[in-house]
Amino acid sequence: MKKIFMLIALAITFSFIPNLTAAEAVSPAQGKKILFVPLDNRPITDKETRQVAEKLGYDVVVPPEKLLGTREQPGDPDGLWQWLNENASGAKAAVVSTDAMLYGSLVASRNHELTQDTINERVERFRTFHEDHPRLPVYGFGTILRTLLTATHSGNGMEPAIYQQNAVKIRDYSMLRDKAELGLASKKEKRELAKLEQEIVPAAMEDWTHRHGLNYNANKALIDLTGQGVFSFLFLGGDDGALYSQTHYETRHLREYGQNIDKTKLQLTSGADELGMVMLCRAICDDKGDIPFVYTIYNIGKGRETIPAYCNEKIGLDVDNTIIAAGGLQVPAPERAELVMAISTNPDGTTGEANGPANTIQPRKGTMPFVNLVSELVSKGYPTAVADIAYGNGADNALMNELHKKDLQFKLQAYGGWNTATNTTGFLIGTGMLTKWMDKQAREELMLTRYLEEWGYQANVRQKLGAAVWSQPGYNQQTGNLDGAKDFAAKQGTDWLKEFAQQNITLPAGLSLDKLHISHPWNRLFECEIDF
Repeated sequence: MKKIFMLIALAITFSFIPNLTAAEAVSPAQGKKILFVPLDNRPITDKETRQVAEKLGYDVVVPPEKLLGTREQPGDPDGLWQWLNENASGAKAAVVSTDAMLYGSLVASRNHELTQDTINERVERFRTFHEDHPRLPVYGFGTILRTLLTATHSGNGMEPAIYQQNAVKIRDYSMLRDKAELGLASKKEKRELAKLEQEIVPAAMEDWTHRHGLNYNANKALIDLTGQGVFSFLFLGGDDGALYSQTHYETRHLREYGQNIDKTKLQLTSGADELGMVMLCRAICDDKGDIPFVYTIYNIGKGRETIPAYCNEKIGLDVDNTIIAAGGLQVPAPERAELVMAISTNPDGTTGEANGPANTIQPRKGTMPFVNLVSELVSKGYPTAVADIAYGNGADNALMNELHKKDLQFKLQAYGGWNTATNTTGFLIGTGMLTKWMDKQAREELMLTRYLEEWGYQANVRQKLGAAVWSQPGYNQQTGNLDGAKDFAAKQGTDWLKEFAQQNITLPAGLSLDKLHISHPWNRLFECEIDF
């Protein structure tokens, strides 16, 4: 009887507790458990992705790092499957890289020596997992194998070595075959296609065709499982493609194959590294039973019609599909939106390289119109996020300098400007849609990481550091591996990034860079892990 009275008393007490905001009501200790199997162990695909969900109080549980893929070593699919089953109890959702579960990692998906039977058996494990845990929603994300863009792709250990002397020809062959099937190849291009078929070394062509076939068949099987309800959502991205390429060719055919599956269950788009963030966002939105409203607006010029570098479709189409995948809904006016996404493209539709000499602080044709647009959106109180995609692999210095001068940096809801255009927009959509449940400091901490990494490091420090490490003892000039210069790169990079931040980033109250430190977990300058 005393127990009953105690329960009644507790119920009455809790009924008088005032309503709290989402940020106040949730703490990491109270968070719900989400299983997350990242693409590999890079900071952006692993740590920085789960940090976004952790800001909401979710307990994002990841496998031990020894099971995850690195630059040099594939992950352990068998170990990952065992881990997934052992940790399923009590989870609200599982967000899982199919590349990790089938091949070991993104890099392993390109250079593995697996048989079709092995891959098929691993695909079927998703069905078994669903049968064993029928109430656990599984959000899968995977890649459509990338097309070789240059010969250097096969010379850095990330592609089979047999491609090295044939990379450009294979790339051109895939482009022309794609155009030919679409009926867009000229007579001259058809002759060139036939010529390339004869010139490419047969062993290289056989390996390339076989490898793409394995990946294509696996993705078809994953789509089948989605249609059968095994996945709550499946998000496939074309890795490092182009408008006409093998990646585009396979994406077209996979879309046709899955055309009878509702778009709220299956999406195919461009990209790779951002897919995990998008699916983590989808899992959280589903858990909360919410559909965030998103309004998109583009810079002057080509805008949403832009086809960025490394992308096989117009950025507008990619963004539209990714918002659906993330669990959002586009609205026609900013007044109705919970996230206003301003997307900075070059007016002529070109994509530069952020660490090139053209990326200066001098405003270009589209700089001030976009800055003024962002300023107007912020002044009207709209929760505005900026997708900085005029350059690939880093921020636009002119844009960022103007945002700094107008004191807009931390008046935004979110920011992104890293790697490929779709890496940026996808990660920003996933992050931005979740910020409505975050407090101000959580948003600022996430933005500071992005400013330091995309603007400070990728667009500025990395270029200086590349010149500085060249003559350092232990640096491998042939491969770009830091090796013996790793400590030097971390210390010098940290010093230069601190200096850049002091000059260009106005820190909000509560944030400090006194403990800022960077490192290079993939033994090269391209990836940077930032801790502050």
